[in-house]
Amino acid sequence: MIHSEDIINDDLRDAIRNLPAQPGVYLFHDKKGQIIYVGKAKDLKKRVGSYFSRKTYDNNKVRVLVRQIRQIDHIVVETESDALLLENNLIKEYQPRYNVLLKDDKSYPYICIRKEPFPRVFLTRNPIRDGSLYFGPYTSVNTVRTILELVRQLYPLRNCNYNLIHENIEGGKFKVCLEYHIGNCKGPCEGLQSETEYDDNIGQIKTILKGNIQGVQAILKKRMGEQAKNHAFEEAQKTKEKLQNLEKYQSKSTIVNPAIRNLDVFSFIDNPKYAVSNFIKVVNGAVIQSQTLEIKKVLNEDKAELLSRVITEIRTREINNSREMVVPFIPDVDIPGSRFIIPVRGDKKKLLDLSSRNARYFLNEKEKKRLALNHTKSNEPVLETAKKDLRLDSLPRHIECFDNSNIQGTNPVSACVVFRDGRPSREEYRHYNIKSVKGPDDYASMKEVVYRRYRRLTDENKPVPQLIVVDGGKAQLNAALEALKELGLDSRIAIIAIAKKLEELFFPGDPVPLYLDKKSTTLRLIQYLRNEAHRFSLSFHRQKRSSGFARSNLENIHGLGEKTISKLYKHFRTYDSIKKASFDDLVKVIGKMKARILKDYLAGSGNGSEDQ
Repeated sequence: MIHSEDIINDDLRDAIRNLPAQPGVYLFHDKKGQIIYVGKAKDLKKRVGSYFSRKTYDNNKVRVLVRQIRQIDHIVVETESDALLLENNLIKEYQPRYNVLLKDDKSYPYICIRKEPFPRVFLTRNPIRDGSLYFGPYTSVNTVRTILELVRQLYPLRNCNYNLIHENIEGGKFKVCLEYHIGNCKGPCEGLQSETEYDDNIGQIKTILKGNIQGVQAILKKRMGEQAKNHAFEEAQKTKEKLQNLEKYQSKSTIVNPAIRNLDVFSFIDNPKYAVSNFIKVVNGAVIQSQTLEIKKVLNEDKAELLSRVITEIRTREINNSREMVVPFIPDVDIPGSRFIIPVRGDKKKLLDLSSRNARYFLNEKEKKRLALNHTKSNEPVLETAKKDLRLDSLPRHIECFDNSNIQGTNPVSACVVFRDGRPSREEYRHYNIKSVKGPDDYASMKEVVYRRYRRLTDENKPVPQLIVVDGGKAQLNAALEALKELGLDSRIAIIAIAKKLEELFFPGDPVPLYLDKKSTTLRLIQYLRNEAHRFSLSFHRQKRSSGFARSNLENIHGLGEKTISKLYKHFRTYDSIKKASFDDLVKVIGKMKARILKDYLAGSGNGSEDQ
């Protein structure tokens, strides 16, 4: 078994911490800088973090992949669909070794309006640069089929491959087919429909494909209502599915767009000390590369000069340079055979906005790292003082504090809070239900929780803290120390206790407590730890008590059994969410009859509050 703590280093941890919670694509590089995996994410921070937050890697392929990661890059996009399309582009471009076996080479579907007299409208996966209009790409072929079916119902179109030039129609070369007789086509091949009328219909179809689908949705909703009124429920369900497909419909994506040929895109964000520029490369209508550069200012250079440096640097690295470059302003450089474009609208403007968004995230990440470094540095004197005051062997960069909570012996719980470099690391906080202790035994509870905490850390080969702080006096300290001795950790971890009344600090084996000055930074740090642990423990205790009351409240309702109550909590999580849920939402979870029983009880019993 390989543990995540053995794999992730500080650089990767920082990279993950600063990832945005946005849709996008992430790229894993190995030690040689090669891309070994490309993935998409609805939330980059959560998805990438999941690779490194696992306790163990049972899957051999994932284990081997993660062990090779040395650098993480990402590209932020607008939607999850764009992330899917960009992922596909990058996999085809770089063919990472851990993607090749997982991805097929299918292309995404488009809707084509053919450039010809009486244009045909059809689905294709292979756009051809013949002057035809292409809409898409789409991430779902079902969406494409729904849209095509709808537009054909609204606007009868031909689907034959006849060459309907004026001479052929006038000469009577073609005859109407079955599609005409069943009402799917108006017979332009025999001159039964004018080209002007047909082109008007095509114009309206273009409007729909560009995203103006409200009219189509209105028609479908009206049709669904009529079908339901006439008891044609199967047809109404089919119409409902079409509406749902339309809601997922995206008319266009700048991530893959055959209307855009080869293009280099440069964004630019200025700062007093440095500037950031993001570069995006588009080849054959697809984004295949993104890179961000930082430029440090030396002599207060203007932005035109700085952007020219970026463009020159990128173009010396690239083999295939585009003739068109999209920029936010004209740089101070002249490149023969190329031209600069400053878009104000359309797809090229969207690409420039995408590039600017990635530059901005790069800038935000840099600022977060700077602040984190400053925080660490600013706390260094505090930690040095704590090391001296508490007679520690090493700087207490990693401190953990424990607190127990119970009221009249009910629902005993405990909490562990984690501080790193003198600041809370809230994502590492843990709370515990007391399992082996019956009744309000604070000392036995402390021993159990400390034992469980560090037994798990040692089993998973994770680092233990330099210092443990226990909320309590000598008895709590001795109980925690017993747990450490049983684990063989008493010589590796320093441990102290803080008593509430006089803020005394107790040390193992020393009967005389230590009293620090009330203004001491060491005492303030320990108080901060103790108060944070107490707050976290108490909030968990209150949550347990209120959820226990709420559950028992529901158990009083005649007609709701344990399984039904479990379903409600599994779906809605809290009692308040159950109270606020609509009747329809409750029906989906527990059925109509039980939903009515629950709603009637909550409305008329007066027992609708957890705080009673």
